[in-house]
Amino acid sequence: MELIKGIEGDYLETKQNNLIFDVKGLHHPKDRKICFLRFYPSPEGDRKREGKIYKKVYNLNERYSILRKEFPQYLFFSKEIDLEVQGVKNEDIKNIYSPREYYQRLTEKTNLTKLENYSKELCELCISEGDVPESSIGITGSQMVGINKDDSDIDLIIYGTETGLEFQEKLKKIFEKSNECRKYTIDEYKIHYNWRIGGSQISFEDFLKSERRKLHQGKFKDVDFYIRYIKSPQDWEGNYYDSLYKNYGRIKLKAVILDTTYSIFTPCSYKIEVSKILENNLASHDYIIEDITDINSFRGRFCEQAKKGEEILVEGKLEKAFFRNKEYYRVLLFDQVKDKMVILNK
Repeated sequence: MELIKGIEGDYLETKQNNLIFDVKGLHHPKDRKICFLRFYPSPEGDRKREGKIYKKVYNLNERYSILRKEFPQYLFFSKEIDLEVQGVKNEDIKNIYSPREYYQRLTEKTNLTKLENYSKELCELCISEGDVPESSIGITGSQMVGINKDDSDIDLIIYGTETGLEFQEKLKKIFEKSNECRKYTIDEYKIHYNWRIGGSQISFEDFLKSERRKLHQGKFKDVDFYIRYIKSPQDWEGNYYDSLYKNYGRIKLKAVILDTTYSIFTPCSYKIEVSKILENNLASHDYIIEDITDINSFRGRFCEQAKKGEEILVEGKLEKAFFRNKEYYRVLLFDQVKDKMVILNK
């Protein structure tokens, strides 16, 4: 897959204030990159980079709050997606960091740290046992921008639609054969539940239904790892201006999963058949149940969330989507606390 900068998995740094954002999505406006605040200089931080102390911010609402208070120039309303989002104008970008370029630097570097060495070894395992081309793998996250801690995770990116689908199947054997790559224990799932799902009112049992069978996460030696998949450019479907979304409000429904082909990718997608609307707080009701055909999310926690044929409970934002000459409705899972996707028939 060709190297295109400024897509999901990349990080960027601003010219002013040296803020670090993680880029979201594959399509962007002509004048800026949609990206979300990840690290910012703060005396309350616990990380150092180029002589500055940085703080990591994970919670989405906190990211918005910091920008509104201190850096409002990185907020804008997008009429295309009918939402206020975070973004940096092209002329304000100091640097864009690429996971593939970072991995290549690691292959040439000597005197690696523990995290760097483990990250490189995990990539080599994916290449040798998973048949991933060396040009289709990268390492993202805090270490890519030199702001990691000793206990930071390993965040991998696998590029290419077919490469990702084929590697996902081979991951099963890697977990079975490798002495260094394993899934989480119950106690480790509890830790992930507390920081990933906290406040969402999803039970630990419901959380486990999906999490314990996911293949894109686990432990490599004693370090957490997470794998994200990015489709090939020819599968990105148009550009930023080809799609238009209208926010209809929040909805809660039951549905059956029809297709999960692209559920491993970021953004992830599911084809559904809605069986019942449970609750809604909608500005308009000019739709029928059959019109709601998709679930989408840019949040990694919803990847591999359900399988074909399963009944699910979904709560999120209902949007009317216009793509070229096609109209449909989708449920977008965006809110860190409110949105959910839970398996019912397990």
